[in-house]
Amino acid sequence: MNTPIRVILITDGDKVARRAMEYAANRLHLRCISASAGNPTPLSGPELVELIKQAAYDPVLVMVDDKGNPGQGPGEQALAYICESPDVQVLGAIAVASNTRRAHGAPVDCSVTRDGRVVDVPVDKNGLPDLYRPTLRGDTVDVLSDLNIPVVVGIGDPGKMEGADCLENGCEVTTRAIMEVLARTVGQLPDFTIANSQLRR
Repeated sequence: MNTPIRVILITDGDKVARRAMEYAANRLHLRCISASAGNPTPLSGPELVELIKQAAYDPVLVMVDDKGNPGQGPGEQALAYICESPDVQVLGAIAVASNTRRAHGAPVDCSVTRDGRVVDVPVDKNGLPDLYRPTLRGDTVDVLSDLNIPVVVGIGDPGKMEGADCLENGCEVTTRAIMEVLARTVGQLPDFTIANSQLRR
């Protein structure tokens, strides 16, 4: 039996999020399934699993997005399928906050704020700590509560957060969130150096 491919799921897939994930994957020497990006997710769960199995190495970043679809949209359906696949080992999920008001949200193990701090509360779309809600609100996160995902890390809008996570700044927040999943599941970080990093624990 083949060893399952290790995957980190990201509940966003717009163009800016895709660029942020590609950039972070390059910095951390991970793989990113760029074809999984879309608003909403353009591929089904089975199609995404096939792409994951073709990755040259892992861990692999995979994006899923509902585009604000109420109920369980295509992103959440694909997310659930991936989590249940015997060919995949889900290390964790990056739960992306949004302004949606129709979502129940999901609890997170921790969040990364826009200034790179790791906190034990949810964050909002701008990456600011949300002290008044027990869950992180986002349009593709509700299903996370129903799945056996080892680590869920909250984050604001990847690549944005009023410039705090832009490419010019090295997508530091997105990178830190991925690192946090790896540190809490794999137990170590990839062999890489972030030059001039402003991230801190």
